[in-house]
Amino acid sequence: MGVLAPTDTSDHNMERPNIFGIRHVQSILLFFGMCFGYFLRVNISAAIVPMTQPTAGQPFYDWDPSKKSLILSSFFWGYVACQMPASLMAKRFGGKLVLGVSTCVGSILTILNPLVADKGDWQYVCALRVLIGFTQGTVYPCMHTLLAKWVPHQERGFLSCLVYSGAQFGTAFLLAISGNIFDSEMGWPGIFYVTGGIGIVWSLVFLIFGADTPRDTKFISEAERKYVECSTGSDNQPINAAVPWKAMFTSACFYGLIAAHCGFTWGFYTLLTEIPTYMANVLHFNVKTNALLSALPYFVMWMLCLVVSPIADTLINRNITSITASRKIFNTIGQWVPMVCLIALGYMTEDQKTTATALLTIAVGFNAASFCGYLVNHMDLSPNFAGLMMGVTNMVSNLLSICTPLVVGAIVVDEESPDEWRIVFFITAGVYLLCNGLFLVFGKATVQPWNNVNTSASTTTLPNNTDSLSVTDFHS
Repeated sequence: MGVLAPTDTSDHNMERPNIFGIRHVQSILLFFGMCFGYFLRVNISAAIVPMTQPTAGQPFYDWDPSKKSLILSSFFWGYVACQMPASLMAKRFGGKLVLGVSTCVGSILTILNPLVADKGDWQYVCALRVLIGFTQGTVYPCMHTLLAKWVPHQERGFLSCLVYSGAQFGTAFLLAISGNIFDSEMGWPGIFYVTGGIGIVWSLVFLIFGADTPRDTKFISEAERKYVECSTGSDNQPINAAVPWKAMFTSACFYGLIAAHCGFTWGFYTLLTEIPTYMANVLHFNVKTNALLSALPYFVMWMLCLVVSPIADTLINRNITSITASRKIFNTIGQWVPMVCLIALGYMTEDQKTTATALLTIAVGFNAASFCGYLVNHMDLSPNFAGLMMGVTNMVSNLLSICTPLVVGAIVVDEESPDEWRIVFFITAGVYLLCNGLFLVFGKATVQPWNNVNTSASTTTLPNNTDSLSVTDFHS
C-alpha cells in the first residue's frame, strides 16, 4: 500500500550521496540530546537514596517514603503539562530552538537543586522538579519534528532507534557513574552539578550546529540535501495542515496505541524511579554496587534497541510479517516478557540477589522491543500527524507517570518489605497485561483515512512550519 509519497517518486530511488553525512551528524546530536535530557530526568532517582541516608560530611534530609514519592513524581507534573504546547511550539518555531533553549533552562534549574533542598524543604524541591519537567516536556515532540525532516525513510528504522536509544544509554550511564560521584568530594550534590553543566554545554553546541531542516545548514552537500528532502517529503509539504481532531479521537486504533503507550510508560517509569530504592532496601546493595546494578538493565535495553530494529525491518521488508503483525509481535515481547519477570521478581528475597538482578535486567531490557511496536505506530497510522499524535499519547501516558511513584509510596510503607514490593510488581504486571491486550485487539498499522489533510472533519489549521512525514513502499 503506497502511502503519502512525495510528488516525484523516482527520487526515492536516488543513490545515497554518502555513507556518512550531515543527516548522521544531526542524528548523533539528537542522540546526545536525548541522553543528556535523561540525565536531567534520572538524577533525582539516583540521588534520592544518599540524600535521605546519613552520610558523614554531606547534607541529609529526613524525608519519609511518601515525601520521596512526591519528589519523584513531581517531574511529571510539569512534563505532562508541556506535551501539547511543546508540539505546537516545535511546529511554529522549529524543533531546534525549542529543544535547545528548554534543555539549557532545565540544566540551569538542575544545578540549583542542592541549593533549593538546603534552603527550603521537600516542597521546594518538588516545585523545582515541576519546572524541570516542564522544560523536558519538549524533548519528544521536538525530536519527532526534527527526525521527520532529517531521516530518510530508507534509514528511518535505524537512525530513529539510534536517537531514541539515547534515553536508555543516558539512564544507564548516569546510574553507573552516580556511585563514583556520590563517593567523590562533591557528594550527592555533584550529580546535579555534573548533569546540569553537561546539559548547558550540549545546548550551546546544538544551537550552533543543529538545524531544523537540510536547507537550514550550510554544511550539507547539495546531493545530500536533495536526497533527504525527496525521501522525507520535506520539500513537498502542504502550507497548511488541518488536524482531524474528531476523526482521530473516534478511531479505535488510536485508542489501542494510547493503551500500548500507557503500558510501556507505567512499567518503564515504575522501574526507573524505584529500582535504586528497591535494590538498596530489599536487596541491601551498597551505594556504589547499587548504582552499577541499577544501570545494568538500561545498558541491556540500549543494546537491544539497536538489535531489534533491523530484525523488525527485515521481517517486514521480506514480507515475512505484515506491518500490523510486526508491531503487535514486538510490542507483546516488549511488555509481556517484562510482565512475567515482574511476577517472578515479586517472590525474590535478599538471599536471591543474583536472580532478582537478572529478572530486573530482563524486564527492563526487553522493553526495547516496544520501540518497534507502539513507538513507531504513530507514523503507521498518520504520517502527516505523527508528531501531534506523539504529543497526545505521550501526554496521556505520562499522566500515569505522575501516579506511579505515588502508588508505590502509598503501598510501600516499609521499604525493606518484600511483600509490599510484591504488590507493586504485580500491579505493574497487570498494567502490562491489560494495555498490550488492548493494543492486540484494537491496534493497526495501516494509514487511516483521516491522514488525508484535505478530507478531515473537525479540524484546526496549523502554522506553515508543519512537518509531514513521508512513508512509501510499505505493505500490510
